[in-house]
Amino acid sequence: MDLQDFGQRLIKNLETVIIGKRPALDLITIGLLSQGHILIEDVPGVGKTVLARSLAKSVDATFNRIQFTPDMLPSDVTGVSIYNQETRKFEFRPGPLLGQIVLADEINRATPKTQAALLEAMEEGQITVDGVTHLLPQPFMVLATQNPIEYEGTFPLPEAQLDRFLLHLQLGYPALSNEIEILERQQSQHPIKTLEAVVSSDEVLAAAEAVKQIYVSDAIKRYIVELTQHTRRSADLHLGASPRGSLALFRTGQARAALLGRDYVLPDDIKTLAVPVLGHRVIVGPAARMRELSADQIIHEIAHSIPVPGGDFQTNSKD
Repeated sequence: MDLQDFGQRLIKNLETVIIGKRPALDLITIGLLSQGHILIEDVPGVGKTVLARSLAKSVDATFNRIQFTPDMLPSDVTGVSIYNQETRKFEFRPGPLLGQIVLADEINRATPKTQAALLEAMEEGQITVDGVTHLLPQPFMVLATQNPIEYEGTFPLPEAQLDRFLLHLQLGYPALSNEIEILERQQSQHPIKTLEAVVSSDEVLAAAEAVKQIYVSDAIKRYIVELTQHTRRSADLHLGASPRGSLALFRTGQARAALLGRDYVLPDDIKTLAVPVLGHRVIVGPAARMRELSADQIIHEIAHSIPVPGGDFQTNSKD
């Protein structure tokens, strides 16, 4: 399978709706190929929800949206078992979480109890309701959006929840020329209404399996682990990245290499992905907060302070 062509077709299709955000679309595609979940944090109105809907339409996947509110219960997310008097049996009524592309909109407006309803689904691809396990459809991807935590009426996501997101990204405001183009494209109708699928769900699963075959040298593996272990020793961080962070860097590095047409991972792949993969998995220490350092800034400094490995990174390459 030509993974570079797969990625370019998908990104080109998304760019007909999401304008001027190529780096974010690259990360979304990497997340899809890595079969991970993505947290999008930004102010309202920059296209977070439209991005999720566009992705679902582009890969011909079922799309469910969960609008999180403070009064939402876990059963509103996962589903509930209802007693059927005719059959005298309990029947499971699935909740919106049982979809392929699930938009968890404003996830940090829900209480921690309701947020926890996503943990099993995001890690194990299944949910358990009343002691019965239900497998989720594949591919399964949660695209969660949240407003910055300084906004009123929000609950910060717990560390266990944040660690289950493969990538964390921000869209940001569009440039002046891009915003003018947005006005022009939406003058008569929204471009998402005419958006068509360019790949199938089966192709997504096949591409995700093909990504796993991208070669990662021993030097790159060591580089990944050294980077994550450095976060655990950093005086600026109260909590470093978990082994799940190392696995995330490993898989996303393979996906980025595939999108760039390589069948081997380079140190630049890991360095480029360090902030979106690890930035949300660490907790900034009090001293660093006093110096107004963000988690992303600390991860960026760590990634650029560790010596880049040398050697042949494509020993197993077909070339």
